[in-house]
Amino acid sequence: MNTPETLPRWSGTGSSRVPFWVYTDAQLYGRELEKVFYGPHWSYVGLEVEVPNVGDYKLTAVGERQVILVRDRVAPRDRGTDHGIRVVENRCAHRGVRFCQQLHGNARSFVCPYHQWTYKLNGELAGLPFKDGVAATDADGQPCVNGGMPADFDIRQHGLTKLRVAVLHGLVFATFSDASEPLEQYLGPQVMPWLERIFAGRKLSLLGYNRQRIPGNWKLMMENIKDPYHPGLLHTWFVTFGLWRADQKSRMVMDEHGRHAVMVSSRNDGGENKAVTQGVTSFKSDMVLHDDRLLDVVPEAWWKVPDPAHPGTEITPSVTMITLFPSLIIQQQVNSLSTRHIVPRGEGEFDFVWTHFGFADDSEEMTRRRLRQSNLFGPAGFVSADDGEVIQFSQQGFAQWGEEGHTLCELGGTGTGGTEHMVTETLIRSMYAYWRKVMGQ
Repeated sequence: MNTPETLPRWSGTGSSRVPFWVYTDAQLYGRELEKVFYGPHWSYVGLEVEVPNVGDYKLTAVGERQVILVRDRVAPRDRGTDHGIRVVENRCAHRGVRFCQQLHGNARSFVCPYHQWTYKLNGELAGLPFKDGVAATDADGQPCVNGGMPADFDIRQHGLTKLRVAVLHGLVFATFSDASEPLEQYLGPQVMPWLERIFAGRKLSLLGYNRQRIPGNWKLMMENIKDPYHPGLLHTWFVTFGLWRADQKSRMVMDEHGRHAVMVSSRNDGGENKAVTQGVTSFKSDMVLHDDRLLDVVPEAWWKVPDPAHPGTEITPSVTMITLFPSLIIQQQVNSLSTRHIVPRGEGEFDFVWTHFGFADDSEEMTRRRLRQSNLFGPAGFVSADDGEVIQFSQQGFAQWGEEGHTLCELGGTGTGGTEHMVTETLIRSMYAYWRKVMGQ
């Protein structure tokens, strides 16, 4: 087994040429789990609206560790300070059993089926069979106790693993690490306004889920959503119907570490710009919709916001794609809203969980519009199916070459930093500059 000293090393000082082994090395992936997912980073685990009532829970994950997001009872005196949201590891403290098997449900407590150890919703051990043994008589007919836990067994020391939890405008994050900085500090002042634009002061409504397993390294999906270069080239829908083109007013925003980012873009008014469609094979000038309600886009009041980069001005983005390292993508594509959760499953595979949402005060018409537009996305989405396929092709290409090759991410140069256009790969380079620091590469 490779030790950190014998793992492959990324030579050079930049981050524009990513070695193929970053995506294929199993030992490196194991170290990623420890340093990234189980280290001092906040991972998305769900939405508060998914567990509206006491006892409501959902299975989710941090890295490869399955955890339970659950709403706990809150004492009346604590209702102003305690949101009641808990995250505990789905692993019995007795024999390590994954005791919860249902994706969603409601429970008064959690009971392991193997030996019926019972836990409170907050993860504390409530009781276990035969803790004090079983009353019996010995060979002489005298009362005695058979078995039981040792006299110094402390029930308070044998609960479930509890994660630190932070709730921000209905988004729930968790971390195994005591060293993780406060969530808002982790996200940073550059990214926070874009989260608040969507979520602040609004109650969410849950619209549905999609799930898929993609045969590629988990970082490839983070790259994909940090990459403004491909959407107007790969996606027929985007370039043909003007949802994303290289000439649109755009901005690439990132936090000070380069780990989180926002791609911001505003849909053009008017028709085709031949400068960005000429020779693009995915552009289909004769494509028309049988049901034009799919592009029934209605600007919403919250789209228009003060421009964080240019005080005193306003912008009205029709698209914001937020990537929060390591596991969350938040999508606003016209009226479609969703979170996308990355759950790694080894160095060459990950689960991708889409949670589509709207707002509690949406009209019935807006809810239908959001649901229709969500057909552009998800595993079989008219747009997103392309991404899953090219990620698979990428992983296959890395595997066939071996450890000598590398990707090339030099559109817009080799440096890092924000831009006011989308003809760049700066967000990918910035993420890998941060990744190298975390991984000691």
